[in-house]
Amino acid sequence: MNIQSAINKEVFIPRDERMLVAVEVWRRKRKRLSILLSGAKAEYATFICVSVTNRRPHQLLITKVKRFSGSSSFTRRSKWTVEQLRQVNGINPNKETPEFDLGFDNGVDQWVANSSAEKCIFIQILYHACQTYWVEKAGDMGKTGKVGKMGRQGSAIQGTQDEIRAGPSGSSPRSASRTLQARRKSYSPPKQTEFINCQSKLTRDACTMNLVIYRCKAFLNHMKKRMVANQNRSAGRGQPGQRVTGSTVGDVVQRVNVALGERGDRLTRAEDKTVELMQKAQQFGDTAHQLALKYSK
Repeated sequence: MNIQSAINKEVFIPRDERMLVAVEVWRRKRKRLSILLSGAKAEYATFICVSVTNRRPHQLLITKVKRFSGSSSFTRRSKWTVEQLRQVNGINPNKETPEFDLGFDNGVDQWVANSSAEKCIFIQILYHACQTYWVEKAGDMGKTGKVGKMGRQGSAIQGTQDEIRAGPSGSSPRSASRTLQARRKSYSPPKQTEFINCQSKLTRDACTMNLVIYRCKAFLNHMKKRMVANQNRSAGRGQPGQRVTGSTVGDVVQRVNVALGERGDRLTRAEDKTVELMQKAQQFGDTAHQLALKYSK
């Protein structure tokens, strides 16, 4: 079971929620409190998760989850609704970078993802989740508005009838109608989350193929880090007869390049030999043709 499945099973499923994506992050700038308490520093991993409730009306949530060193369990630390998420800043719209910012009502969190591919996966899924949430909410508000309009029309008809029966002194339906109109004018719909400095392939031009490519990149990045970690552990153990280099991945790439170069040389030699044999065959054919013409006479 991978980390995302474990977080979903332990943190979100018991709360009747479904996790859409999670990304491991670190802060770009340390908080003052953590600097003051540097003597009692605790190591932990932080994950920013996006989840949706299973019950209607659906709620889109952003949750900060931590796992402390030496523990296999995950702890929910903070939670925000999508209405509190004011802005998502991708930092650089022209280049894939692991940095991004999340702006909430009470401040901005500056994060660095494990890799640029994981950050792109997170932003793309978060963007589509926000778009789906706001479309569904607009539909629900439209249905509510139609029901309210029908109710107001019924109230107006009933109020008119009451006014006719009661005479000039019955002014309460008119005052209620003015109050409803004032409330409708004062109502402002919630502001949607703003995505800035994000590559267009993560938002407007996003497609499933981009997501697959980023997942492949994230997987390769995890494999690279795992290979480096295994190499460092082997170096620490000091196994005899094992040569330790600075970068295992670099050595692998170098060996692949050498193998490709050797294969290219062999192909070149084979092509040269083929051309030489073709020329000899042509010469042999010409000689045989001349001999046949000579003896035929």
